[in-house]
Amino acid sequence: MYKLKEWWRGDVYGGLNTAIVALPLAMAFGVESGLGASAGIVGAISLGIVAAIFGGTPLLISGPTGAMTVVSSLVIARAFDQSPTTEIALATIFIVFLLTGIFQVFFGLMKVGQYIRFVPYPIVSGFMSGIGLLMVVFQILPLLGHDSSLHFKEIIQLMGNIAGEVNYQALSLGIITILIIYFFPTVTKKVPATLVALVGATTIAVVLKLQVPTLADIPDNWIKWRWSHLVDYDHASWSMVILPAMTLAMLGSIDTLLTSLVVDITTGSSHKSNKELIGQGLGNMASAVAGGIPGAGATLRTLVNVRSGAKSKVSVIIHSLVLLLVLLEIGFIKIIPLSVLAGILITVGISIIDYKGLRQVFAISVSDGVVMVSVMLVTVVFGMPQAFATGIVLASLLFVKKMADQSIKKSDAVVLTPPGEGGPLEPFYMSREVHVQQLNGPLFFGFAVHFREAMQAFPDALLYRKLFVA
Repeated sequence: MYKLKEWWRGDVYGGLNTAIVALPLAMAFGVESGLGASAGIVGAISLGIVAAIFGGTPLLISGPTGAMTVVSSLVIARAFDQSPTTEIALATIFIVFLLTGIFQVFFGLMKVGQYIRFVPYPIVSGFMSGIGLLMVVFQILPLLGHDSSLHFKEIIQLMGNIAGEVNYQALSLGIITILIIYFFPTVTKKVPATLVALVGATTIAVVLKLQVPTLADIPDNWIKWRWSHLVDYDHASWSMVILPAMTLAMLGSIDTLLTSLVVDITTGSSHKSNKELIGQGLGNMASAVAGGIPGAGATLRTLVNVRSGAKSKVSVIIHSLVLLLVLLEIGFIKIIPLSVLAGILITVGISIIDYKGLRQVFAISVSDGVVMVSVMLVTVVFGMPQAFATGIVLASLLFVKKMADQSIKKSDAVVLTPPGEGGPLEPFYMSREVHVQQLNGPLFFGFAVHFREAMQAFPDALLYRKLFVA
């Protein structure tokens, strides 16, 4: 009985603590996405419960994450920009989010989980650093008290125009939020600094009656499930949703499996990667149907759950139920200043940047450095799908070049000793004009040019080619 009581106590504490941490982040990510705070909370609830039930990492807390939200926000912004009506835009967004989950389920069924780790680290590092920088840049306008924008070039252009129109009350609240998040943990770590910053800064705004934009000032484009989203959708446009959905699915899968590895290291357990991908896929599908934004395994929230003493999936379900209660009483959320959420997201963006990779950019190989920096810059300037494609293409081309260089270094053109002098390939000699080309190392199309050049050195000879592949 005592052990059962301790077990449940750990799950209850874990669920409550992670819900406290998840609430401000879910709201902030929902606002960042462009669909409103409700979409963030709905995503955390739907994905959290379904992924916990069907996933392969018992203590994993899933929900909207910084990286997934940045990609989702760009998908949403593009849908509203390119669609003639709001209904079509929401249908496009819904289909992208639903396909994200379907792709993840497919990954799990095809047992792709164990291969995700083969995505080169420079791509992941550059991708994460670019996403972190984008998140920080996206919050500059809300921090200054202006309407947000999800277009990098537009933000840069507007910076010069709003220099003299800063809402210093909003800016002050944002700075206070950031300072609390960074310095409150030096006082105590028992209460999440993010929640303290959210409540504290909002209280200041209400008590002092500051004139700042709040959540009540932005639309809540909560997606409602409709069969027409699939039936009436323009099938000629399906090609436009495949790449964004695949990008979200890949990013969410990598993010989740990395968090699962953290759980394994922390608890000594062993997660089931393919089962986890199926759980994440079903969770993101449920989130799309419910009107939420997609997400992944969240490292910070998961560690809070583990360190709170959670022992089973019950803690994850409690976390989602607490968020559901908050959602049902969402009226008080409308008074939260947007600059406070911007401050929270700026700290999240800063934490996403891969500083370890950036510090080593001059210490690693030139090819890895080129891939990392290129992916980061393309992510910031052009977007996530282009960055991921750029990274894969660059990494593949540089790998081909590396293999070709190794082949060139290891190849050795020799003329063996004449017949009768004990050469190792004596039976193959017909005359002094017959040569043997010996190759060591990987032999593939990237080496073909060098091979041809080596052969042209003996234009009149009968060639016998014996390949030794290392």
